Amino acid sequence: MKTIESEEIMLQVGSALVSLDVIERFFICDLEKCLGACCIEGDAGAPVSEEECRKLKEILPVIWDDLLPEAKAVIERQGVAYVDEEGDLVTSIVNGKDCVFTCYGKNGMCQCAVEKAFREGKIDFYKPVSCHLYPVRLKEYKDFAAVNYHRWKICKAAEVLGRREKVRVYEFLKEPLIRRFGEKWYNDLCEAAEAYLKEYGK
Repeated sequence: MKTIESEEIMLQVGSALVSLDVIERFFICDLEKCLGACCIEGDAGAPVSEEECRKLKEILPVIWDDLLPEAKAVIERQGVAYVDEEGDLVTSIVNGKDCVFTCYGKNGMCQCAVEKAFREGKIDFYKPVSCHLYPVRLKEYKDFAAVNYHRWKICKAAEVLGRREKVRVYEFLKEPLIRRFGEKWYNDLCEAAEAYLKEYGK
């Protein structure tokens, strides 16, 4: 186990420090309840790498018709991403909160136009890894990454569903965690989580 000064205890897995919330808490996205609100709530866009930004520019013509007029205007004015107040590169937003890549499906459910195009076989890019990882957020440091669970009222239904199905955050996020850290790292995380929960389980 590892600590960062006065912050909470975290599990060290390879070069990452994992918050115990990621191990202990339950979570399964319940889109029927939240309607994809994480795409349109907040005060900044989703963090993206320079490579992801280039990819978003590349696929833009494919997803353009799915974007809202307001989003198109923002993209034409400032591009697919901008640098926020903290100096991070993030996706552009509309009205100070909505991701420009949001589109809407049945019942007003928010969808990611990038993910939609991927699922339709039109592009080979799923979506930015930070979106794929949510509700986990990464904080990159020089020598390690901090893996934290972001608790938010709009995801309350996901916590309820996860507890009912007995699926924890790290289990729900298996695919994006492997995408970001690799399969070996994820297997090591599972071993560390199982050992922790066996001894301190909640």
